[in-house]
Amino acid sequence: MTLLSAFTLFHVILSLIGIFSGLIVVYGFITSRRLEGWTSIFLWSTVLTSVTGYFFPFHKLLPSHILGAMSLVVLAIAIYARNSRKLAGGWRRTYVIASELALYFNVFVLIVQLFAKIPALHALAPTQSETPFKAAQLVALLAFLLLGFVAARNFRAEQLSAA
Repeated sequence: MTLLSAFTLFHVILSLIGIFSGLIVVYGFITSRRLEGWTSIFLWSTVLTSVTGYFFPFHKLLPSHILGAMSLVVLAIAIYARNSRKLAGGWRRTYVIASELALYFNVFVLIVQLFAKIPALHALAPTQSETPFKAAQLVALLAFLLLGFVAARNFRAEQLSAA
């Protein structure tokens, strides 16, 4: 295994940990539970996923670099809302939205990678401008909008139980 392939595997594992733990955190938002351990895993693995993305060789600015920067900005907002502002007032909703947006960015990239790397999906959308790719991204976007709405409505700071 080359150093680059080992690093790629590390990056992918971080991303999958971020997605898995992020889905658990979203469940916590919906049930108004903080799930502190899962939240820490989600936030830090997602930060590391975005940061490690910049260590791959590149010769020009790519959409993945822009998305990584956007992810780091929303993660910084989520971490600030959670740790510095203690979810007070509007920071609770800001935290939920920023966290969900960071998770969505990871899922967006997952879908891109699935269509790029899995032969059956690649055959359906070789340029990622075909209907199956667009439909998968639209379904993901709509699911996150719905989950985000429910999570922002349900996650109440005054009734939080740490788990």
